[in-house]
Amino acid sequence: MCELSNWNGRVYKISRNELMEFAKRSDSEYTGVYFLLGKDDSNSDTVYIGEAEKMLTRLKQHLKDTEYWNDCIVVISKDNLLNKAHVKYLENKFYLLAKDAERSIVVNSNIPTCSSISEYDEAMLQEFISNTKLLVNALGYKTFDTLEDSSMKRQNNQVLFYIKAACGADATGVVVSDGFAVLKGSSIAINTVPSMSANLLQLRTSLITKGIIDSEYRFLKDHIFTSPSLAAAVVMGRNANGRTEWKTIDNRTLKSIEEEDLG
Repeated sequence: MCELSNWNGRVYKISRNELMEFAKRSDSEYTGVYFLLGKDDSNSDTVYIGEAEKMLTRLKQHLKDTEYWNDCIVVISKDNLLNKAHVKYLENKFYLLAKDAERSIVVNSNIPTCSSISEYDEAMLQEFISNTKLLVNALGYKTFDTLEDSSMKRQNNQVLFYIKAACGADATGVVVSDGFAVLKGSSIAINTVPSMSANLLQLRTSLITKGIIDSEYRFLKDHIFTSPSLAAAVVMGRNANGRTEWKTIDNRTLKSIEEEDLG
């Protein structure tokens, strides 16, 4: 079990088999929100977002849900200041953040209801959300991070990289803090080569299925890949070394720029 805290909040990362250790804590039955994290059959990240008036009691109920979670992140206030209306509000906002970020498949069957709260409470909870995102990120999960969170918005002097190749591949990308982003409007190759690895084919297919890439093989929004090579492979329809395939407007490779920076 891992614990992080700041401001007036506390975040725990708990695996399924650590639930009894969490039960020993005096704050285990505090009111809060929680995120159940796992993988689906295609190895894509999944998240379930929930709220609880008594956290441990609610998490015990989830032990029978074996299909969609391995780890849990619990978010509570240090002094148990959150009430039912607060956590219903937080559940809704975290659900919308996760859907917007598209880092994980949100497995909630329904959109959580957003409770009505005062203007003062809303300001307090927005700060709570911002701090929670930082702590969840520190635990290694990008569940709520949009491209803007990762790249801190594109600067005028930020280096752009391009791929223009066979079968309609015509893409623009940028290095971000946690990988490589292919930008909205980029086109991928219409066809793939027979030698393309199965996991890359599955990734490419899933992006089309999820509507991140449309029927005309264009990215409908910026999308972050964990590496430039994954991004290049999806764009080119074949296995690719992204550090040599992505090039600047003046034909410098990502590899050469990285080596210059290490200099």
